[in-house]
Amino acid sequence: MTVPDAVGLMGVALYVGAYAGLQTGKLGLTDVKYTVLNAVGGLAVIFSLVWSFNLAAFVTQVLWLIFTLVGYLRSRRI
Repeated sequence: MTVPDAVGLMGVALYVGAYAGLQTGKLGLTDVKYTVLNAVGGLAVIFSLVWSFNLAAFVTQVLWLIFTLVGYLRSRRI
C-alpha cells in the first residue's frame, strides 16, 4: 500500500466515523469535532487523488468539503 492510499483510507475512516457518530448520537451537527472529522477526511481523500486521479471521486470530495463548510458556518449563525 502506498502512502497516498493510506492517507485516502484514513480520510474515509474519518468522515465515515463522523457520520457514524452523528447517526449514533455521539456527535451532533453543531459539534466542531464532527466538522473537523469531515473536513480533514475530505482533504485526505483529495490528497490521495492527486496521486491517482479519479474525476468522480474528486468532485464528490470537493462537494463534501463545501457542504461541510456551509453546514458549519450555518450552525455558527444560528
